[in-house]
Amino acid sequence: MDTKSLIIDKATLLFQQKGYKSVGVSEILKACEVTKGALYHHFPNGKEELLIASLHGLNETIMIDVEDIFSKHSSTQEAIQFMIDKLILSLETEGTITGYTFSSIVSEMATVSEPVRKACSLLYENIQSIYRAKLVSDGFTNESASTIAMWMIASIEGAMMLCLTQQSSDPLRTVAQLFPIILKGRTS
Repeated sequence: MDTKSLIIDKATLLFQQKGYKSVGVSEILKACEVTKGALYHHFPNGKEELLIASLHGLNETIMIDVEDIFSKHSSTQEAIQFMIDKLILSLETEGTITGYTFSSIVSEMATVSEPVRKACSLLYENIQSIYRAKLVSDGFTNESASTIAMWMIASIEGAMMLCLTQQSSDPLRTVAQLFPIILKGRTS
């Protein structure tokens, strides 16, 4: 792995675990075992530029994973259930859901930095478009699919944050139980 990719990977993990403001440049340098010069060589505008690169990397990783999950399942319900089961497994085996959640970054930085807000917004829009397309293929109208896709994102993101704060997978399990109720009979 090249130095720039290493810095992005380690910083992404730190940002997800601790939040942007709680992670200092020195902590990133230590985790990556690189010099300050190496960091600023790849990210001349500093930590915020690194955060944006991290968000773009997350976007790519999450999109590949979500697209893969949704392409392998015949219905939205099956895909969402698989995805939630995967999140629960991650929480229960690793004690965290770092691969998917970036809500803490959004809450910290979206009102402070327009480039960060745009990077976060793009990720949510991309996920919502995958959900919406699957819902349409399940028979939902475009309008219903858009509304439900937004609800799905809000529900899953909120449940992930609750899981992390409660140290329990119960919020994700509850959301998984509600999806069939929401999706049932909502076509047309």
